[in-house]
Amino acid sequence: MNENEAKSAMNRTAARMTRQIELNLFVFAFLLNLPWELLQIPLFRQMTTLPHLAGTLLCLRAAAGDGVILLLAYWMASLVAGSRRWIERPSARNWAAFIGAGLAITIAMEYWATAVSERWDYADTMPRLPLLGTGLAPLLQWILLPPLVIRLTQKQING
Repeated sequence: MNENEAKSAMNRTAARMTRQIELNLFVFAFLLNLPWELLQIPLFRQMTTLPHLAGTLLCLRAAAGDGVILLLAYWMASLVAGSRRWIERPSARNWAAFIGAGLAITIAMEYWATAVSERWDYADTMPRLPLLGTGLAPLLQWILLPPLVIRLTQKQING
């Protein structure tokens, strides 16, 4: 294989990778969720007192976790749709399954982290839902960012 053939093969591989649905979903989710995680630091009691590096690492981990939650919700919506390609032309049912799954996972994770494992606690400034006690910022995060992730992914995989 000569140099031009090798470059061409690498370009084809790179082009294939940029059209992988799950890879795009995770990358866009991470990139959009990281600033959100950083901006909501004041809404979590422990975050304002952590050393800078520790807080940054927690936000990086949280953004990666948000990407995993998005993938889980995407796969659940794929089960409802009967195809991973639902993202190309999402119906109202697909959107409802995707957003509903994400909200359910988020509420369960926030409950587990705040009430069961006590991994974090909301600051007094965090608005909370009545009855559930779930913080409003994590719920808004799921409602606002995933549709943007889907739109960016659609543009990426369709060229």
